[in-house]
Amino acid sequence: MGKVVSFQRRNSGRAGGVAAILAAMVVAGAAGYFSPGFLDKLPLPNAAQLVATGGAATIAGRSSVIDGDTIEIHGERIRFNGVDAPESAQLCADAAGRMYRCGARAADALAGWLAAASPTTCKFVERDQYGRFVGNCTRADGASVQRWLVRNGHAVDWPRYSNGAFSGAQSAAKAEQVGIWQGQFELPWKWRAAQSEQTDNSSTVSPTPSAVSPAAASKQSGACDIKGNISRKGERIYHVPGQKYYARTRVSAGKGERWFCSEQEARAAGWRRSQQ
Repeated sequence: MGKVVSFQRRNSGRAGGVAAILAAMVVAGAAGYFSPGFLDKLPLPNAAQLVATGGAATIAGRSSVIDGDTIEIHGERIRFNGVDAPESAQLCADAAGRMYRCGARAADALAGWLAAASPTTCKFVERDQYGRFVGNCTRADGASVQRWLVRNGHAVDWPRYSNGAFSGAQSAAKAEQVGIWQGQFELPWKWRAAQSEQTDNSSTVSPTPSAVSPAAASKQSGACDIKGNISRKGERIYHVPGQKYYARTRVSAGKGERWFCSEQEARAAGWRRSQQ
């Protein structure tokens, strides 16, 4: 795997820029601009570990679970490549037809599984439309995170991005009726599209802000009534029923906004409470 170089990450640029900076530092060191051992002694706390590998990059470290298909390592938000897990506010039916929070269950299962073999390592694939690092991830024991999620029914293979890489694991999970396959559920990307359409239709029907009762908000969000909004400055802010701007706040899944079922869940995902 080669020598791991740690550095202070000042932005979330692509690995090519990182590799260029490191190469320049090495050349400068060889030319005598730095004293012997300078690079090895650089104090860089809280830095992500990246390894330049043919233009790609790998981030390794202890992971914090954001939801069933997203984690964070050293402040870098990472979306798993080729799979899609139910959203935090999404409900599924179990074998008996009872509704449960399948997205929250997937996140909890993922957190326990990753903690059992840390650190988590993710190899860069691309940046998505929200600027997140999309990668292929493994545990310390080499097990594929995406394959485990799909095989245990906590996520589905996303053909649009996976080219069917996890279809075999999905077929096995479906045959054994594990996880979301034990009952009825909606594919995550279809669920998000439906939420976005519902929000857009609501905006069309009521162009001016109007009061929305917690009960109505709960029904609209799938039993979760906390609104996660992204401001023009990119701040992630959540609003709870009764707050000043709750009624006029719209949730657009297409913009990365979402519903939460508790304030604890919202804070764990990196959102802060609205001050009003």
